[in-house]
Amino acid sequence: MPERIPSFCPPSSERLAGSPAVRRGGQWWLVTGTGSILATDPTFTGELDRFAAAMAAADRDVVRIRDERATARKDGQ
Repeated sequence: MPERIPSFCPPSSERLAGSPAVRRGGQWWLVTGTGSILATDPTFTGELDRFAAAMAAADRDVVRIRDERATARKDGQ
């Protein structure tokens, strides 16, 4: 049976793309206003891992593109 922790309220920075999925201590949790439940299904948590990795890669690309544009603007002035 999944573990429930009623008072678990992580910082928003640990949430996955504004979803109820939160990675804490190497484990995925589904968090609601009334409590949290540990996600234990390996297929589901594997998908969460892949999605989190894709989001992190996209965030890095956005930063890289912004930096390139800022450098191009400086060089053009």
